Amino acid sequence: MKVGFIGLGNVGGKLARSLLRNKFDLTVRDLDQNLNKTFIDLGAKVANSPKELAEQVDLIITCLPSPKICSDVMEGKHGVLNGLSQNKIWLEMSTTDEAEIKRIGKKVIAKKAVPLDGPVSGGCHKAESGNIAIFVGGERSAFEKILPVLTVMGRKILHTGKLGTASVLKIITNYLASVHLVALGEAWTVAKKSNLDLSKIYKGIAISSGNSFVHETESQVILNGSYNINFTMDLVLKDTGLFNDLAKKLNTPLEISPKIVEIFKDGQKKYGSRAWSSMIVKRMEDLNKIDFRTSGFPKELKDNEPEEKGYEI
Repeated sequence: MKVGFIGLGNVGGKLARSLLRNKFDLTVRDLDQNLNKTFIDLGAKVANSPKELAEQVDLIITCLPSPKICSDVMEGKHGVLNGLSQNKIWLEMSTTDEAEIKRIGKKVIAKKAVPLDGPVSGGCHKAESGNIAIFVGGERSAFEKILPVLTVMGRKILHTGKLGTASVLKIITNYLASVHLVALGEAWTVAKKSNLDLSKIYKGIAISSGNSFVHETESQVILNGSYNINFTMDLVLKDTGLFNDLAKKLNTPLEISPKIVEIFKDGQKKYGSRAWSSMIVKRMEDLNKIDFRTSGFPKELKDNEPEEKGYEI
């Protein structure tokens, strides 16, 4: 299967590298010519446009920063849609809006191609090692056809149902991660002001009912002080905004979600749109004139688990 990958950023670039590492025939496309050059050096081909890429491959993967950018890549004059033909598959791996996936999906179907949404979850360090989780929504037969591709990009693969269901699940999981991160800021504040040993508290939370994936990962770069989680404030606001907007469309009043959006907007205002998202806890550090620094924690997360072939769960 010939694979095309559009969007070689923090996550997309790592997923695409996994394909190359596993000897897939890969064609890539990014607006950053330096990234394109890097992938040429690694053995990939580069397309001159999304349309050209779609014409040359069987599976077109997009992993882009926003629904607007995805729309431009798909629907532009030289976009993917104009390069689609019968039986080609489009896999959207961005975190995006369910309604937008379905809207563009109809145009893909009109070309006799197949749309799938396939967002990932688990952090950039898991994307780099090929051990990230992947949710996929859409036609089951198309999912099975591309499963060999999915199982080298990720470890645990879940078919969630119809097109759009994977995108809804993804914004739910990202919302929960954002809530956990804000709560950690308050937890570390109380721990620090109680004069507790923060290294021991990290271990204690990790073996307790209060543990979370966010604690196991983001607390490490918070305690180090780098905050480098490879995910930025603007992306959190995109994702929490998608969750909040979906709740409104469903006529579902929420209590915590609007507060989380408010907190991250304040964090963006204080530290900037491109600040690492884990810096949201700095609001508590600044407010209480403390810091959460302690020794023995890394500046950046690395996945120490060996790369394993993925499987459907």
